[in-house]
Amino acid sequence: MSVMIDLPWGRGSSNDSGTESSDNHPDAVVVCEFQDGILAVYEDYVAITRVNRSNFNDREIPVEEITGVDYDGGITIGYIQIEQVDIPVESGGLLSDPVNPNTLHFDRDGRECAKKARDAILERARG
Repeated sequence: MSVMIDLPWGRGSSNDSGTESSDNHPDAVVVCEFQDGILAVYEDYVAITRVNRSNFNDREIPVEEITGVDYDGGITIGYIQIEQVDIPVESGGLLSDPVNPNTLHFDRDGRECAKKARDAILERARG
């Protein structure tokens, strides 16, 4: 008898590379596919499209509301958190990463795309 276990990080649309085809976001400057959603950076806003299992909804964040970006490549799992006016910054704990509506998590393969997204977001937020 064999049993299949459906682990939460194995579901959804993540391709584990940290990138997604720009065909789905033709006007985006940077598009990254992470474990818990897709991050697309546009000239005047950032879009987060969540996977079905997420506790958070899709979001569009205008660049004028972005106050910073927190990036941590992590040892095995990293995160990128967009700091936004009126959204509390989550710092996580000793052994946990932050979780809030503006945070996305990625594996090692997603680090380079996350860095590109961070840089593109900061460039646009600073004007």
